Amino acid sequence: MMDPDNPPPVYDALIIPPEALEQGGVEVLRAAIVDGGLHVSLRRAFDDPDAWGMLLADIARHVGRIYAKESALNEDAVLERVRAMFTAELDAPTDPGSTSAVS
Repeated sequence: MMDPDNPPPVYDALIIPPEALEQGGVEVLRAAIVDGGLHVSLRRAFDDPDAWGMLLADIARHVGRIYAKESALNEDAVLERVRAMFTAELDAPTDPGSTSAVS
């Protein structure tokens, strides 16, 4: 029985990309913010770790496009801000976190 004074937590998941539903695919990364902290699940999907650099760059470009569509910022300005924070965070992590493998 559900306690109305203590509702269960809600996870607001994104939709699966339409192309993945139509053609299939493999999820390689899932990221969630929980209480202000980042939590991820990822698959070591590539033989060469360089491919992760390409994936992260592609994601940054998607972020740039979304911000350009939904704000006064242009895509290049967003990418420069993402790049600056990415470099700063790699050089001096605010929270290095921890990683463990789960099968």
